[in-house]
Amino acid sequence: MKEDGSPKLLFENLDLTTLQSILWKNLHTQGPGRPIQYNPEWDLRALMIRQLLQIPYIKDLVKRLRRNTYLRNVCGYRDKTPTEAHFTQMKKRIGAEGFRIIEAYLRHEALKHRTHQPLAAKGLIQAACVDGTDLPAWSSRDPHNTRQGLGDPDARVGRGKKGFTLGYQSLFLIDIEGFPLSHVETSLNVNEKRLVAGLLDKVLGESIEVELLAGDSQFESGEVFGLLESHKIDYVIPWRKLKRRENPVDALSVKDRIDVEGPEYLRSVYHRLRAPAEGFIGRAKSRLAYQRLTWQGVDNACIHVCIVLSVAYAVCIAAYRIGRPELRQSVAYFA
Repeated sequence: MKEDGSPKLLFENLDLTTLQSILWKNLHTQGPGRPIQYNPEWDLRALMIRQLLQIPYIKDLVKRLRRNTYLRNVCGYRDKTPTEAHFTQMKKRIGAEGFRIIEAYLRHEALKHRTHQPLAAKGLIQAACVDGTDLPAWSSRDPHNTRQGLGDPDARVGRGKKGFTLGYQSLFLIDIEGFPLSHVETSLNVNEKRLVAGLLDKVLGESIEVELLAGDSQFESGEVFGLLESHKIDYVIPWRKLKRRENPVDALSVKDRIDVEGPEYLRSVYHRLRAPAEGFIGRAKSRLAYQRLTWQGVDNACIHVCIVLSVAYAVCIAAYRIGRPELRQSVAYFA
């Protein structure tokens, strides 16, 4: 049987007052024009509930809100429910940058509550892992150019976890406890090495420091190593085995598809950091409908991931505020 957690408990322990200036962007309560019917904070809650309950489409979210009094009250709506177009307008009005600000605020609030990790609460992340995954596009291939999408021209064909697919990709930075620190989205045909600089800029620009970074062998390049050294970040990245090249004896080397070989202490660090990163991506896919992108365009892909991470941060915040820190990653408890 399900425990006592619920979406209502989640939002009761989530304070969005600081975000009013972002949520009310380009809206007014006085003067000429149509009056505001719905508080934009209610709309944000509805979009978060969509990911929390894994509701497939916005039109399905609208139907659930109309039929379910409990969900309407959790969001803040009473007798009336916004239309599908209302959420589309809200998304365009706030934009990708606005949702990034919302996500960043919730991330910092979640970090502050990690009392068992006092350094992380102050923005000092001692060890983290960089890992990426594909995000299938809501589109088909263009018959005139099969490398891109038909309805979504920003989507590209690239190599995903299960072969070539059409869509986008996210590169995540995740700490040793499986807590996401940052992300960046782009088309699937872009090499992940090119995303590391932008990912670090977003993290370091938010007063978060990282001392050690782990990643798989696809990040093995002089450019990435030089970038990390310029930021004074140590790294544990295995070298690929190439013909006519001898890898350094004090570094990790790829042994097979999963395992690596080299100094035992580096192997322990590598596996200890890779496991939480893969665990978070698995939870995002299975519990937060990460791969269920129903919007088009790279900016909308970014907004989608921002909402997914905002729910993850909200769960962490609520778990600490109800005195149950062991539930900080349990999305199912609040669903």
